[in-house]
Amino acid sequence: MNNTRKIRVLVVGAGNMGRSHALAYESIPEFEIAAICTRSPESRAKLMAELPDGIPEVNEYEKALTEMKPDAVCISTYPDTHYPFAKMALEAGCHVFTEKPLAESSEQCSELVSLARAKGKALVVGYILRQHPSWIKFVEVAKTLGKPLVMRMNLNQQSYGKNWDTHKSLLSSISPIVDCGVHYVDVMCQMTESRPTRVSGLGTQLTDELPADKINYGHLQVTFDDGSVGWYEAGWGPMMSETAFFIKDVIGPLGSASIVAADAGSRGNSSSVDAHTQTERILLHRSKKGLNGELEPDDEYIDLDDEPDHDELCRREQLFFLDGILEKADLTEHQNSAIRASEIVLAADQSFRNGETIKL
Repeated sequence: MNNTRKIRVLVVGAGNMGRSHALAYESIPEFEIAAICTRSPESRAKLMAELPDGIPEVNEYEKALTEMKPDAVCISTYPDTHYPFAKMALEAGCHVFTEKPLAESSEQCSELVSLARAKGKALVVGYILRQHPSWIKFVEVAKTLGKPLVMRMNLNQQSYGKNWDTHKSLLSSISPIVDCGVHYVDVMCQMTESRPTRVSGLGTQLTDELPADKINYGHLQVTFDDGSVGWYEAGWGPMMSETAFFIKDVIGPLGSASIVAADAGSRGNSSSVDAHTQTERILLHRSKKGLNGELEPDDEYIDLDDEPDHDELCRREQLFFLDGILEKADLTEHQNSAIRASEIVLAADQSFRNGETIKL
């Protein structure tokens, strides 16, 4: 494409993520917002107040795609729309940035990746932790701890009011371990650099405000072929405990590393979007023994100065998307990882429902 012309992006969805992505596009000179597409008048009004005048507002995605002919589409809608919206965009010749999960099955994920490659279009999934310097460092430190690894992560959210309303809407199409779990199993896969072999999951419903077949608490366990194991836990709702919503540990034969987020991990922060990515510092422990058999006192804190907020992380995601569009970044590993992470969390959801461990 002609790199001197701005890349026109149709932004679909104007909620929390859609807002941050729209602001990112507005801040990056190479992009131009073609239109904001959403069916929520309230969300649209809030977002339009933060953007320059003159940006078109549309209600119907398929019509906007056909008539406006954007160069790219940003999808920040509910998870059950990601696959059909991304497929329509790719078939229309657009580059696609979509929030996670990429699709509702591993087969659909693979189909979208194959379609993007056949069309020669960039396809990027919103794995926000991959753009966070501190999480990049966390993965790097984990690789110094030997093998196998034990990885312990959770993100419980004591949500209420509008946050709980949003979660209930999300839970109509996705479970907590699928929605946020893709981030953390992707981190586990980066740490082990090993193939996941089997997954098991459990879940339950802790409220009478959801349909009987939906859950608002889930837990998964994944095993890798190098012997590494990991678990991830997620629960949403006003009943959830704030005591241990933020656990991010990795343990190996040579020691352990833990994210120590004093502010992000404090009580009352579990439903804060910024708290979900904050790290602040990493505690690195080495299991090194002295001559007397006692552990040597060489634990250290790795302070992390570059602590971008949620909007800045979304801007970095869009810079990565830009590099993909301009073919400055090879998206192969990113796309393969999106398929792999989706396969793991979807298998965990299946495991909970049929009561069996799923072999991958």
